[in-house]
Amino acid sequence: MAKDILIREAEPEDAGAIRDMIAALARETGRPDIEVLSEEEVRLHGFGPHPDFRVLIAEFKGKPVGLAVYFSEFSTWRGRRGVYIQDIYVTPDQQGAGVGRRLINAVLKRARNDGAVYLRLAADRSNAAASRFYRRIGFREAREDRIFILEGEPFEALTENFAWTPRSPLAANDDPKKETS
Repeated sequence: MAKDILIREAEPEDAGAIRDMIAALARETGRPDIEVLSEEEVRLHGFGPHPDFRVLIAEFKGKPVGLAVYFSEFSTWRGRRGVYIQDIYVTPDQQGAGVGRRLINAVLKRARNDGAVYLRLAADRSNAAASRFYRRIGFREAREDRIFILEGEPFEALTENFAWTPRSPLAANDDPKKETS
């Protein structure tokens, strides 16, 4: 039952459980080949004075059964702060028990306290159950947006072809080591 679930802020000691649940999410959405972050990367990027993301853990009888990985964002169109849930995961034995809804609610409460007025997330195209769940609790699909990603060789190639320095406008083939007058 969701009322027996404890939602709490993750701690560095949770890094292994966080990594394992993210790997389980990848497997359960048909992407077992995805290389997810390591425990050390969880500790490095998720904790400390300026974490790149925050994590809430759902526990049942002291055992992690879900998580929400999220971070702040800003909408220039709204002129307001928001929050983005990068990953939300609930173990199969707890799915349908209200854990996902409680995790989202806990993220929303923290985000609202930080001044957020909206929440965004993405669902894997193959995860129809997640899409139905999000619609059922009030989300709408952002049909006006398309998500693009640049990574790997294209990321490196574009980085190599364009460099920027604080003293000059972005231009093709800029040499960041060369002084400008």
